[in-house]
Amino acid sequence: MKADTFARFCAFLEQHSGILLSRDKQYLVETRLSRVARAQGYATVESLIETLLSRRDRVLAREAVDAMTTNETLWFRDGYPFAALEKKFFPEAVAAKKSNYRIWSAACSTGQEAFSISMIAEEQRVPFNLDIVGTDLSEEVIAKAREGVFDDLSLGRGLSPERKRQYFVKASAGWKVAPQISRRTQFKVGNLLELRPESRRYDLVFCRNVLIYFSRETKAKIINRIADTLVPGGYLLLGASESLTQLSDRFTAERLPTGGTAYRLKG
Repeated sequence: MKADTFARFCAFLEQHSGILLSRDKQYLVETRLSRVARAQGYATVESLIETLLSRRDRVLAREAVDAMTTNETLWFRDGYPFAALEKKFFPEAVAAKKSNYRIWSAACSTGQEAFSISMIAEEQRVPFNLDIVGTDLSEEVIAKAREGVFDDLSLGRGLSPERKRQYFVKASAGWKVAPQISRRTQFKVGNLLELRPESRRYDLVFCRNVLIYFSRETKAKIINRIADTLVPGGYLLLGASESLTQLSDRFTAERLPTGGTAYRLKG
């Protein structure tokens, strides 16, 4: 691939997804787009990119962006955010006598984070209506999240045998999330670069291990838009290696009793 072709694709990818690729990621582009090129009948990745950049083809653009998106996820990833649901967030909601509570799982991939949240709610027998909304840029992974079927390998990544027995039922293609868990969840395609105001705001947003892929300017824009989706005093959870330092002054950092940090919206 020519250096100029790689540079123009990087600009395209950042414009459409916010993902910022460094100069040493050309091999990654060639590897991930080779599957798309073969499937679409292109002789080379470069010819695929030239077509992608020369005409408006929503299907081809979506497939290219999907191919470049990292969909790494685990059940109960990092542990402490889910312990914080039990020890802090849900008890605070009960103390405030909330009748409804909304959680957004941003960049949810195939839904493990959203389903993990619902399992905690089930175990805590929360007395309020809980809505968990999972969004992701990729239509492919959102379709899988909606299906809610996982194989033994994916279930083995962070899910205990006890929870597997309690919250999954055998399906022809693996194991399906049980109705008492899936009923609280909904999944939809969503681009963090194109957030729109909603009539109902969120009490808690999980946006973990996502900002690391963006430029500082894009991070700041996304955080500001997330702030607009939260209720006053609502919380934002980032990945363990992420912070809001020099990105936003709309939040205050709070150390969680379970470890890690939550960011609370001022006002």
